[in-house]
Amino acid sequence: MDRRHFLGLSALGGGVVFASGLAGCAGLATAPGATRDFYFVQMSDVHWGYQGEANPDAAITLRKTVQAVNALAVPPAFIVFTGDLTHTTDDPAERRRRMREFKAIVADLQVRTHYYLPGEHDASLDRGAAYREHFGDPNYTFVHEGVHFIALDNVSDPGARVGEDQLRWLEATLAPLAADTPIVVLTHRPLFDLAPRWDWATRDGAQVMAILQRWRNVTVFYGHIHQEHHRMTGHIPHHSAKSLIFPLPAPGAQEKRAPLPWDAAEPYRGLGFREVHTAAGGSAFGLQEFPVQRS
Repeated sequence: MDRRHFLGLSALGGGVVFASGLAGCAGLATAPGATRDFYFVQMSDVHWGYQGEANPDAAITLRKTVQAVNALAVPPAFIVFTGDLTHTTDDPAERRRRMREFKAIVADLQVRTHYYLPGEHDASLDRGAAYREHFGDPNYTFVHEGVHFIALDNVSDPGARVGEDQLRWLEATLAPLAADTPIVVLTHRPLFDLAPRWDWATRDGAQVMAILQRWRNVTVFYGHIHQEHHRMTGHIPHHSAKSLIFPLPAPGAQEKRAPLPWDAAEPYRGLGFREVHTAAGGSAFGLQEFPVQRS
């Protein structure tokens, strides 16, 4: 199903939800304040600087993704990167070099509006100092066509917490919004306990969700787990994104979290990015997934 078909169904049905067609993918929250159709692209877990057998093409995977996004028939309104822009390193100078290289590569994206979030690989070792130097504040808000976007930082605290200051900021940010305002939350770690022993959780995620539950039209997009996953917390859907470096196993599927082996027959299997659509007038959001192609 392409974007034109999705938007056509939305216009006809007035309440049609396009759910990517993938097993387990739930429909997204309605957006009654939207004034025009739009879509954005979500990329996640680039891990620029990674070297290892889980992706022997690591030096070119991001560049191929940039080419793929530039080749989309209709440009997205903007692009969001939900964390782990770079691969972790103990060397502060190397951390900053990787961030500069990442920015130079994504500068080739024809869509110039980008929004960034840190991952723990970018921020946990220095509490986000290098990230702030290169990308600015890790938590912020913006509005696009009536949809309120909120970026939350749950990685700069090495204890995997949002923290009291940011919880108060979230409360203050949401307070003026009507109960039916369309809200999209962007974060890196899941805001629920998906697999805590694998660090797939946020320590105070339940507090975040208790705040968000007061609004009727909230959707959460996150990264970190290197695969699609869809979960509901009450009426709020959560949707994780694939990685652009290597896939990880299903939550709790094995004792130890480790990258899935590189498959030379299908070299980019499990890697990809997504489009997130919304139709004007509050029809629906929807997901469309795109694989990364080697050639």
